[in-house]
Amino acid sequence: SLHAVCNYGKGKWVRDDNVPLYSGFDCKQWLAPGWACRTMPRTDFSYEMLRWQPKDCQLQRFNGDEFLKRMQGKTIAFVGDSLGGEQFQSLMCMITRGLERNDVLDVGSEHGRVVRNENGRPDGWAYRFTTTNTTVLHHWSACLCDLEPIVTEDPNQRHHYYAMHLDRPPAFLRENLHRIHVLVMNTAYHWTRQKLIRNRWVMHVGGVRKTNETLRTLGEAKNFTIHSVVGWVNSQLQENPQLQAFYRSISPRHFSGGDWNTGGSCDNTTPRYVGKEVVEAVSSDHVSRSAVRGTGVKLLDITSLSSVRDEGHISRYTLTAKPGVQDCLHWCLPGVPDTWNEILVAQIK
Repeated sequence: SLHAVCNYGKGKWVRDDNVPLYSGFDCKQWLAPGWACRTMPRTDFSYEMLRWQPKDCQLQRFNGDEFLKRMQGKTIAFVGDSLGGEQFQSLMCMITRGLERNDVLDVGSEHGRVVRNENGRPDGWAYRFTTTNTTVLHHWSACLCDLEPIVTEDPNQRHHYYAMHLDRPPAFLRENLHRIHVLVMNTAYHWTRQKLIRNRWVMHVGGVRKTNETLRTLGEAKNFTIHSVVGWVNSQLQENPQLQAFYRSISPRHFSGGDWNTGGSCDNTTPRYVGKEVVEAVSSDHVSRSAVRGTGVKLLDITSLSSVRDEGHISRYTLTAKPGVQDCLHWCLPGVPDTWNEILVAQIK
């Protein structure tokens, strides 16, 4: 039928001389040097020349001006970790085709985005295209839950610990949901013991500290949080009729022969699976799929189509590369996250 909803997750990667949508040498205004593989020692860029072709429908080629017109007076927000930040930077480059724009205002302060945390990382970025009054923003929320400093009177404690409220949405969402029109959430790779210790995060549920025995594994805690935040956003949809909310499924890692800190690699630089069909009828990310089931939050399903793109990672070309350490988690831009945005834009009503 004409009205069948397209399953954008089924399809194949095909060669296309009309991509990428912007140059990896340009877009210096938005693209962090750490994601711009064209400026790294890498020499094979065939990964840039692929387009995702869904099986049962067409994916419109992205047009920045059309997108801004459709998003006139609206705000699109990416809330999540560094992969959400990559998707945000990708969209900024796609809209501008990587060209300098002087009609874009930094409106971070309007969204409380000027706080730099202890590592000097801003909490996010927000930019407004003044031609159409369209705001594109990224809010850094690695765990997609509420983090609250635990205040102590202990004079010997130099640093705050943070209560990580697994059952509360990030304060940013509570405060800003009423002015967001398209929301894209994700969380994934900060749920490790190492990260919790380094971030000084202490898990809480119902305002009470949870010892590790009660929420047995960090995986369970993460799944609980995803269900919780998706459920909360769903509960807010009636009061926020302007809002279309998406949860982005997990972005696959491609470490082989070890992990990021034990010599794992993703050395392949040329696309391996061109023309090979990805045919899952449902997302291979079961947690995200079950979290959105029965809610008004849609799944932005990118897991399987990204899983055949092992050559698209930054790999051993990072600017800060240490011998034996490769980045098989983050993606080169332009690259795979551009496709996530094309699929997102196709689903915005």
